[in-house]
Amino acid sequence: MRVRDLLAPGAPRLRLLAGEDELDRQVTGVMTTDLQDPGRFLHGGELVLTGMLWRTAPADSARFVRTLVAGGAAALGAGEVEVGPVPADLVEACRRHRLPLLAVPDDIAFGTVTEYVGRHVSAGRAADLAALVDRHRLLVSAADTGGLDAVLDLLGGDLDLDCWVLTPTGHVIAGSADRLTPADRDRLARAHLAAQQRGHHPPHRVRLADCTYSLLPAAEPATATALADWILAVAGDLTEWPAKRRQLAENLCRLVATERTRRDESRRLRRRLADELLDLLRHGAAPAETARALRASTTDGAGHPHWLVLSADATGLPDGALRPVLEEALPGTALVAAVGRSGAVAVLPAPNAADAAVPADAVRALLAPLEAGLDADGRITVGVCAPAAESDGLRGALEESRHARRIAASRPGRIRVAGAEELASHVLLLAAVPAEVRRAFRARLLDPVTAYDQEHQADLLHTLAAFLRSDGSWTRCAAQLHVHVNTLRYRIGRIEELTGRDLSRLEDRVDFYLALELA
Repeated sequence: MRVRDLLAPGAPRLRLLAGEDELDRQVTGVMTTDLQDPGRFLHGGELVLTGMLWRTAPADSARFVRTLVAGGAAALGAGEVEVGPVPADLVEACRRHRLPLLAVPDDIAFGTVTEYVGRHVSAGRAADLAALVDRHRLLVSAADTGGLDAVLDLLGGDLDLDCWVLTPTGHVIAGSADRLTPADRDRLARAHLAAQQRGHHPPHRVRLADCTYSLLPAAEPATATALADWILAVAGDLTEWPAKRRQLAENLCRLVATERTRRDESRRLRRRLADELLDLLRHGAAPAETARALRASTTDGAGHPHWLVLSADATGLPDGALRPVLEEALPGTALVAAVGRSGAVAVLPAPNAADAAVPADAVRALLAPLEAGLDADGRITVGVCAPAAESDGLRGALEESRHARRIAASRPGRIRVAGAEELASHVLLLAAVPAEVRRAFRARLLDPVTAYDQEHQADLLHTLAAFLRSDGSWTRCAAQLHVHVNTLRYRIGRIEELTGRDLSRLEDRVDFYLALELA
């Protein structure tokens, strides 16, 4: 009930003396007291009834009212049976502190007021409970019939609670996608993964433009890695919400986690199909068998003209975690099979060549947000084949993706992707050479130059790289380095003396170029 209900017809005959603009305050109960300092017994929302026996001087009124306001009292009811009419100093103190003041006539018992408030508060709580039960019924019904989108629509319309369910790469599972830009979704996903990786306790709060968002992991406790968890994004700062509204968001998070578990159960068939397809490719099955397996994996039974194969590996993730990570990051049409403890192979329809980016670039963009959730030693390495025809090209595409993955593994960064377009480059040859051989080759050729630079604070290694990028042109290289041509000739001569090589010979230039590529 509200303070104004104490003045409604049928209520005890109370007179309003102050606080005319504060009658919409909610009353949660009654407290009767004549203590000089009742603040420690207040919990907020009480109608405080008092016989004013605490008042011995006008100054006592201001002190008493300040105590009630600090304790969150909704209103003050002053009984006139003991000390007569309510004194003006108490009226003034309540008016100054905007606390509603009600006079309780000498023929109205405090028990009558208490009973009246108790009936109304109980009825209100019963109504709240009925509404809560009804809302829970609607939420369950929406989840069963319309999925998460129906649940979020209901919350947005009924409670003005704007929510989204995102994948760790920022893809929208449920919620109005057009109300969050791709850049905002990317920032939310990265912020959530970074906070989870650092061990921060949710909700994680992120400020975008003029709105704060709260992020919660929507996953069961047994989830292997945050890189595969759904994210519940809520507009607003949960830490500033009332307890009931905060509890609603937490319950919604559990509902989303349940939906995620149900969706994972439905993936069992697709995982079995993916494992069977990989087995067919490994054992060189006939193209017709491969085509049938691919068609069985599509929802409409139709085939696709071209497919992509991704070969992936991970370090720093729990065993078997890479498959669910790729399942969330890649389009829903992807078949993802596990390979050993840390690897995975994905097969998915290739986008139309006319409007698609280079496949490796597209995969790199999809996986990029995951970098925020990897620790310093964590890596995800992916090789991408060129689009292949389903009937006869998938086996070769698998091998192509594995070669591309070896190229990616030689690169820096936490998310490393290489595509088929790089397989005709010297990079493929370098990736196939054992690491210790690459290090030895580079050391024999460049260590003398590196040691000279360190001893003399010279810049020979940088000069060598610039000279090779300029295709051996003295004038272009000198211009790039902002030095005189004679200075450049002196530096190149010094490099030749240190290494015993001749940079006018193509063979020696190639050796230097490859050695620099191994840096």
